[in-house]
Amino acid sequence: MKACGLVVEYNPFHYGHLHHLTKSKELANADCIIAVMSGNFLQRGEPAVVDKIHRAKAALQAGADIVLELPYAYTVQYSSHFATGAIRSLHEFGASSICFGSESGEIQPFQDASEKIAKHHVAYKAYIDDFLKEGMNFPSASAKASEQLGITALDVTKPNNILGLSYVQAIAEHNYSMTPLTIKRIKNDYHDQTIASNIASATSIRQEFLAEGMTSRVQSTIPEATFHALESYYATSSVYHEWEAYFPLLQYQILASSPAALKKIHGVDEGLENRAKRFTKQAVSFQHWIELMKTKRYTVTRLQRMAVHILTQTTKEEINAFYNSSSVPYVRLLGLTQTGRFYFNKQKKEMDVPVYTSLNRKNQHALALDEKVSSIYYQIIPQQAREHLRQAEFNLPLLL
Repeated sequence: MKACGLVVEYNPFHYGHLHHLTKSKELANADCIIAVMSGNFLQRGEPAVVDKIHRAKAALQAGADIVLELPYAYTVQYSSHFATGAIRSLHEFGASSICFGSESGEIQPFQDASEKIAKHHVAYKAYIDDFLKEGMNFPSASAKASEQLGITALDVTKPNNILGLSYVQAIAEHNYSMTPLTIKRIKNDYHDQTIASNIASATSIRQEFLAEGMTSRVQSTIPEATFHALESYYATSSVYHEWEAYFPLLQYQILASSPAALKKIHGVDEGLENRAKRFTKQAVSFQHWIELMKTKRYTVTRLQRMAVHILTQTTKEEINAFYNSSSVPYVRLLGLTQTGRFYFNKQKKEMDVPVYTSLNRKNQHALALDEKVSSIYYQIIPQQAREHLRQAEFNLPLLL
């Protein structure tokens, strides 16, 4: 069986994702679709609207065959670390290809850019360092460094192109026999704020959904499986997750920590511990805190990621333990269909790392970071519902 990998967040799963999934299967001529998905916190430093289990179920019902959870240590990270964890996970599961959505829509510019950066990696890094010293943020410095190398066929300021290039680089760096493929993003832009068609950005869907509820426009953008996942989660939890609900917890962590303790948290660098202490006393909301904290150098995304790590008390030491390994230390299986089960039963004999499904005593140490993060994610909901949702960790994987 041929498997094609997708790197996803599904926050929530919408018709654009369904288009990506369907076209990827066709383009790769795949028998099985493996989605490696961010858990309860996402790459850009945001809580997922509903938890990973409900999002995984919606994805399986919509056409994915296997859903894996990307370990937290790789999730709330720069694109290079995020891509490394995702590609390593798909490699362990034997994916022969990966297909990502992009603003480019052509794979050759990604491969050319990857080869040029690898060939001139010393100069590329030097350019980035110089631009950072000039006060640029990292995304701008990377884009400017690419321009200095003559990379013009690929717009590396676009978010999906940035991630796509990171996937291609990760495959090349590890010399994996995985074919990169891409399809063009259609009908919307990643940052679109309003719903303009039935294929809309996840940003626009979340904004309307969180502000106005399940409107007819929101319903027109999501499959029935997603509708039921959202409704089911709210019926249990009484909340949808967004940053403002966590702000009192974030304030507490910052105000209760010394600057020295904050410096040990992953993402707290370059004196940001002092800036965080100062502005946390002034901020009246999370959005206000971000506005006070951000500068030309410190982007909203970087600050959100840092905030997640402070909220979850994730240290540099915890994260570095993952980065010092040459592969993912484990793969977390959230759910699979009958097709996925058939594929997995054959592939697991070839795997070099353990596959964890439900939480148990044997894997509690390995999954300690992910489980700590999940517990904090559920902390904003009532106790009885919190325990009910946490218990779902013991009943994985989902079988459809």
